[in-house]
Amino acid sequence: MFYTLLKSDYVALFAIIAFGILLGKISVKGVSFGLSAVIFVAMFYGYLTNALGFDDFQIPGIIQKVGLLLFIFTIGMQAGPSFFEAFKSQGSKLIILAIVSVVVGGIVTFALGVAFDVDFKIAVGLLTGALTSTPGLAAAIESSQSPLASIGYGIAYPFGVIGVILFVKLAPKFFGVKVEDEERKYEEEANAGTPELMNKNFIVTNDNVDGKSIGELNIRFMTKANVSRVMEPNNNESKPPTKETILHKGDLVKAVGTQDALKRVELLLGEVTDKKIPRSGLHEIRWFVVSSRNIVGKSLGELDLHNNYLATVTRVRRAGLDLTPRPSTKLRFGDKILISSTKGNVEGLTELFGDSIKMVETPSFLPVALGIIVGVLLGKIEIPLFGGTSFSLGLTGGVLMAALGLSRLGKTGPIIWHLPSNANALLRQFGLLLFLTPVGVGAGSKLVATISEYGFQLFGIGALITLVPMLIVTLLGHFVFKVNFLSLMGALTGGMTSTPGLSAMDNMTESDAPQVAYATVYPFALVAIIIVAQIIGGL
Repeated sequence: MFYTLLKSDYVALFAIIAFGILLGKISVKGVSFGLSAVIFVAMFYGYLTNALGFDDFQIPGIIQKVGLLLFIFTIGMQAGPSFFEAFKSQGSKLIILAIVSVVVGGIVTFALGVAFDVDFKIAVGLLTGALTSTPGLAAAIESSQSPLASIGYGIAYPFGVIGVILFVKLAPKFFGVKVEDEERKYEEEANAGTPELMNKNFIVTNDNVDGKSIGELNIRFMTKANVSRVMEPNNNESKPPTKETILHKGDLVKAVGTQDALKRVELLLGEVTDKKIPRSGLHEIRWFVVSSRNIVGKSLGELDLHNNYLATVTRVRRAGLDLTPRPSTKLRFGDKILISSTKGNVEGLTELFGDSIKMVETPSFLPVALGIIVGVLLGKIEIPLFGGTSFSLGLTGGVLMAALGLSRLGKTGPIIWHLPSNANALLRQFGLLLFLTPVGVGAGSKLVATISEYGFQLFGIGALITLVPMLIVTLLGHFVFKVNFLSLMGALTGGMTSTPGLSAMDNMTESDAPQVAYATVYPFALVAIIIVAQIIGGL
């Protein structure tokens, strides 16, 4: 009975997943393998069944394909919005450094593969393991059409995890950098580059403003701030502003914007005051959630809330960040909008925006299924190159690029390209587990033969592929690009796709610089690794 269960593919699938997850939870001095531990259990299972003479044992290939598609698509959906905004928000230096780490890793892999006569099907696995990139492994297996890539991945992965942690721990001392100084510099740069939204109250004292409407003054355009309340001096109740609201000397005005914007309001209207502007019984300020499909992709200017609902948008919150609302701001599914309006218009605004958290957080598999189909078709397109050759993105690259583009697009006709974060995380983990298990089992049956052929030199090659890119990127970022060292280490861990490395940085600093840099470069590193892995795997 034991041997029967051992040869049962569905029993093997869930047994490997269960024991892999348990193994991944084991932490030694803060280091653990997480879900990637599943591939080690799978490789052992493949080795065990081979040793017992079950040469025909395998897990159906369709499981690996389905897992790959789900895993890659959900990664693209998660990374899409930040992928296209990264150049605007963080500049190009960090992204260049992350891509350099991947390209250098590819060059080292190619050079050492040639020097030591290593099969490139194994070498590409060493690259993805050294960079701890499971999406890269997926691309490597697809391009090489061989399970040998997963053997290289399993050999290089442990040092890929530990090596990055040791490097980021020792780098500040090695380069003579004080973490406290870098924290201070980062805060100064961050505050200068991303001004905080705030609000102030003003008394209208400017004679040129007296008797003019908010529309005539064009306050939003002139100051880049938004007026949220207006109160006459002899009145104890405020009123929501409209374009027709007339301002008089002595009126109290509440405005929301950056520090510079509020200074411009002061120049336009009058002096700042500590006097409070209470909310009116007819006046309400509240958050609305964008859950209506009809307004996704429309700009605030198109909605014209001033005229249609006597309402003013004071903030737009997207992915935890507060954005200054502008007429050109296009709404995305799940955005939160802070609006000042009359109570009588709240019902109309609720109907307009939808305002349903439940709808935003309820997942639909339709965008996943349609998006994967788009990605498969995209991956089959042949792109002509010089010399009569051609290049295609393949299954992995096509699905990833489709997910990146569709998540950025947000809406196509009635289809909302959106996955709630919890659903995305669950599908991504499920896809990863379905992918790693058959890959590991296939590699395990060839593990002993591969190590017998190459000896332990593969471990050394994997270590070099991890260390050389990190050293070059750090030298380039610190001495040439003059990047803040905390941001540099975040970009380094992002380029190496090393979450454990990022966790090590978290314990060294209270600044969020490493996390911001990691999140900025990670999507670009993913795409770069997949492209490089496809190139080397096809050699």
